[in-house]
Amino acid sequence: MISARRRLNILFLGWEGGGNVPPTISAVRALVERGHNVRFLGDDCILDEVRATGAKASGWRRAPNRKDRSPESCFARDWEQPDAASAFRAWAKAIFLEPSASYAEDAMEAAREAPTDMLIGSDLLFGGMVAAEALGLPNALLATNVSLLRLPGHPPFGPGLLPAANAEERDEHEHIAQMGEAMFDSFLPALNEARTRFGLAPLSRTLDQLRPDRLLLATSPSFDLPVASLPDFIRYVGPLLEQPAWIDRQKLSAPSANERPLVLVSLSTTYQGQDATLAAIVGALANLPVQGVVTLGKALEGLQMSAPANVKIVAGASHDDILTRASAVVTHAGHGTTLRALRAGAPIVAMPMGRDQNENAARIEYHGVGIRLDPSAPQQEIAAAVHRVISEPVFAANARKLARAIANEGGGARRFVDEIEALARARDAAGSSPRQAVHRVA
Repeated sequence: MISARRRLNILFLGWEGGGNVPPTISAVRALVERGHNVRFLGDDCILDEVRATGAKASGWRRAPNRKDRSPESCFARDWEQPDAASAFRAWAKAIFLEPSASYAEDAMEAAREAPTDMLIGSDLLFGGMVAAEALGLPNALLATNVSLLRLPGHPPFGPGLLPAANAEERDEHEHIAQMGEAMFDSFLPALNEARTRFGLAPLSRTLDQLRPDRLLLATSPSFDLPVASLPDFIRYVGPLLEQPAWIDRQKLSAPSANERPLVLVSLSTTYQGQDATLAAIVGALANLPVQGVVTLGKALEGLQMSAPANVKIVAGASHDDILTRASAVVTHAGHGTTLRALRAGAPIVAMPMGRDQNENAARIEYHGVGIRLDPSAPQQEIAAAVHRVISEPVFAANARKLARAIANEGGGARRFVDEIEALARARDAAGSSPRQAVHRVA
């Protein structure tokens, strides 16, 4: 029997998607610290961070492998797409679905190279799901944001919709969900080609592949939209808020008690064409009685931008240090930045640019912890939103309330590992021997 202290041999699959990397590193580190043997397969540009956790790491061989974090190395280039739907399709073509056979072959090869008890993948790497199924391995997926799968009572993922309030909105949501399903199913031939290649029956819909043993949501149920009940295989484990390895950990000087309210500005760790949005935000802060701190991150590393006297622009800094003193945050609404701000009780001006950001912005609006703007909003509109979230007490009060709820949930990396160990015990009790399954397929 597998006990809580049994050392598992885990193959962990990952990829460079910006905000998904710190939670992935946090999960890998927690597994290693619990005593498990973790081998990681992912993009070359994140392998050093993985190795720093004590895990072994190697790069994708056939699947797309990002060598660095420069905009030029991005396979999808979603910022060049005309709309959010086209941007997601670009990611599906470049990473998530079209190369499923290559990801599956790499994962299967890695699993056969050493004893493997379980495969942990990303909820966006469908090829990894194919590999786990073909090998007969227990499969857990880490979702580093809100669920891509539509949860009971939720709007469809993507546009950032609020829960339907009437029959007309419910009909609209169903229509949008059907459009999303059609987009996924446009990649069904590539997915089924991978499945057939590795001895699996074809599927009739793409999202049927997204049925792992466990889908672990690294977000807060208090932050998420309400859901009456979850399918048993889906579990909230709580946000994994590891700071990026590359940030400057030198603390900024603390403001004196009579200084202006502090506003943190952060627009993604990856490039999304956010230069103009950032310039508008800086211009907006120039006309407000605030002090601003702008962290450029890897996305805008080396950007030369003049700053007004009340705004400091830094390459990177610890958001946790700044947030303890921040009165507001202006952000693209990436999941990590959003949950960090809310954990600190700071209200948000959200300017989502795509990916999962519209969904996070919808939840910010739903909970009344901030204001959602279009990323093309002019300076005057941004300034008005920042002024509102600072001057109207309801935003800070709601943010503090949500911060308490997130804190009371507990969760995080420890709960993630608990779920992985529980899955291993359950599979063992059911009489499945992962190591034998790998040997049968090999």
